[in-house]
Amino acid sequence: MVYRRHPPFRKNNIGWSWWPLKKIGVNNPLEIKSNPNYDELVKYLNNGGNKPKDSNVYSGLMELAIYSRLENNIIHRDVIDAMIRQPFSNETKPFKANLIKNKSIVYAVDFDLGKNGFAYFDNDTADYHTSTNKRSAGNRGRIYRNDGVDIAKDSLQYEKYYVNHIEKGEWLQYSVNVAQKGIYTLKIKTAADHAGGRITILVDGKTIAREVAVPNTGDEKKFSTFEIKNVSLKAGNQKIRVLAATGGYNFSYIQFIK
Repeated sequence: MVYRRHPPFRKNNIGWSWWPLKKIGVNNPLEIKSNPNYDELVKYLNNGGNKPKDSNVYSGLMELAIYSRLENNIIHRDVIDAMIRQPFSNETKPFKANLIKNKSIVYAVDFDLGKNGFAYFDNDTADYHTSTNKRSAGNRGRIYRNDGVDIAKDSLQYEKYYVNHIEKGEWLQYSVNVAQKGIYTLKIKTAADHAGGRITILVDGKTIAREVAVPNTGDEKKFSTFEIKNVSLKAGNQKIRVLAATGGYNFSYIQFIK
């Protein structure tokens, strides 16, 4: 994760500036949650069109004020980690405590905290703009996390997200704690409008499934699961990497079946 700075600062090796503590948006430590009435007001002020009802404007502003309170903010621990810890360490940490039991699910968007190339690898990690209008996309979805991985919201499920714009060579790492050693089946939920995608799975650096075909589900937003069987996992902490041997699919979660 990076922050905006002007070209003269980059030329003189002056670091990226920090954004405010809280605002509406994900690239700050605390996020103020917006609401439809406030969004309509902003749309009207920026673009004109139909004027919102006074009652809707009042409701939207009051709801925004409520969500501005610290106890109602969304805490972006990935932003805090990137600002405070990551400049001085290549260590990765779990984004969530992934205790693996029978039928446990690890969501694709909950990959480890850490730098690009250590917790994940994405071909386009930064969101920046320059005076020459050069731009890097970063997280194209601008949602859930502020790392370089592209994330989209699932329109069919409440507060569910998935990784998209997956390209060849990109990977995601998940630190997990397996409750019982044994042989597991990995049920991987993906969506694709073609059958060209391939996934490779590594556990603690060892390849346990190579270039498994990602099925064509008929649409890039229509998700279904496929299985990778006979995966041996030890008890305790280990790191699982999901590598896109070939990209072009969307990735929702991994479920562990003992």
